Amino acid sequence: MKKTGAWLATYALEQVGVKYTFGIPGVHNTELYDELNKSKLIEPMLVTHEGGGAFMADAISRTTDGIGCMVIVPAAGVTHAASGIAEAHLDGIPMLVISGGVRTDTQRAYQLHDMDQHALLAPITKACFKISHQDQIIETIYQAYNIATQGEPGPVFIELPVNLQLFSAEINSIAPYEKNAPASIIDQHSIEQAAQILSQAKQPGIFAGWGARHASGPLKELAQWLASPVATTLQGLSVFPANHPLHTGMGMGIYSVPASENAFNKVDFLLAIGTRFSEIPTGSYGISVPDDLIHLDINPKVFNANYPAKVCLEGDAEILIPKLLDALKKIQKQERSNPSLIQAIQKDKLDYKKQWAQHDSRQRVNPALFFKALRQQLNDDDYLVCDDGNHTFLTAELMAIHKSTHFIAPTDFNCMGYGVPATIATKLSHKDKNVVGIIGDGAFLMTCMELITAAKYAIAPIICVFNDGELSQIAQAQEIPYNRKTCSVLGALDISGVAQACGVKYIHLENNQTIDSALQAALKTSQQGQAVIVDVNIDYSKRTRFTQGTVKTNLKRFDLKTKARFIGRALVRKISG
Repeated sequence: MKKTGAWLATYALEQVGVKYTFGIPGVHNTELYDELNKSKLIEPMLVTHEGGGAFMADAISRTTDGIGCMVIVPAAGVTHAASGIAEAHLDGIPMLVISGGVRTDTQRAYQLHDMDQHALLAPITKACFKISHQDQIIETIYQAYNIATQGEPGPVFIELPVNLQLFSAEINSIAPYEKNAPASIIDQHSIEQAAQILSQAKQPGIFAGWGARHASGPLKELAQWLASPVATTLQGLSVFPANHPLHTGMGMGIYSVPASENAFNKVDFLLAIGTRFSEIPTGSYGISVPDDLIHLDINPKVFNANYPAKVCLEGDAEILIPKLLDALKKIQKQERSNPSLIQAIQKDKLDYKKQWAQHDSRQRVNPALFFKALRQQLNDDDYLVCDDGNHTFLTAELMAIHKSTHFIAPTDFNCMGYGVPATIATKLSHKDKNVVGIIGDGAFLMTCMELITAAKYAIAPIICVFNDGELSQIAQAQEIPYNRKTCSVLGALDISGVAQACGVKYIHLENNQTIDSALQAALKTSQQGQAVIVDVNIDYSKRTRFTQGTVKTNLKRFDLKTKARFIGRALVRKISG
């Protein structure tokens, strides 16, 4: 049988469960777009920028059982999308990136969009493929999907030259996709060794990351059996419910909330699950990890990279946590009880919220009161999306997340501009749920025009813009050592004008007295099928624990001469104005 490459690619994407593609058509992929438009299973989505499209594909993978997919033009489309592809790569998010390619059936030099895309993308993808004949297309897409979703997930790139899309070729067979997951090798001896160490710990602690997202049930049971406090990474914020009595918060050092810092000060043993111990979740590597560390992760490369482990357990947390729990129950016959720990966690949480609530935000919106109201108005299975910035850590400290994968944010690549497109894509996939984006004004500026995409496709997210006129996370970091804000104060921004230009509704949230009414109006607007921006006149004058802690950690690393230089300069500038 004869088939075009465009038909074959569309068929293969249907087979692996792609529901949406994100991108912009161009001369090197119009044939593929035409085939996608005819598909009954895939909806091709036009975005305003491929960078936004990459963040949308990322959000699909984080919040659904499917995989996010891009269909983009070569060269400029690839470079525009690179930030979102890199975010997925460092955060361990599966993605298929399908790009057109220049013609391979001519000898012409200097073709439009002619570049070595694979050299650019090799460091930020799990694999790159360039297809040379139509009969490779289906097999390559199946292989790419397997690579993207197995082991530690990540993005995979496929270049499909335009001539292969356009022209027909004889195809021997068209096979359906058959899932063939590799057999997992379980080291039972290491599991039993870990269980033995766990049973002997006076006060074990658990540090859980995104890798535990599909193991929330067994993770809760394990924590209860050990009477162990549970802290999470930023990316893994949702993997352990914040309303569980053993939940402490994000992180476990001086950069974490008091419930975490105090609970983990007493920990003599740590079980780390699905985390790399990367810079953000460790507060710039400011944590002290006990000598008795058991590290469980699907990627063996993370073991001993930053903190040495006594036992390393390689594998999927969803499989290994139940096995570890079974081994532990054979040694430790009864569930532990530690009511004093639970009481201390509860008290620390209440005291911290009270401290925030009493903060004088003057005529601006107190973040704690905002998140308290938002939590009360959302259901546990609604979704919250964050961008990168000061608002991210305010959310992590002040907003309770109760269901796994229902909070997402850019983390290890930490790319600003993620929030608006990711919120749109999350709402696209969960039309029956409330989906709220928490986005700083600087991050909003980067991708706010994707709201045109939301309006075009009648997608109705709620975009809460924390508007203070600064790149506040950096501005706050500049204040202590420099007593200056260099290139971190934004220009004037009329968010109502952006809303009008994009065809979405606008709500201004001026002060604490209007929080409830503004959020209620936003939820009603979204439920009626219209996207809405909530312009929040936020107060950033109170620092997050994360900002305070990481600044302290990094200042401690300076030698005495450098410290004196920084402190002296800041004092002189403060006196001189």
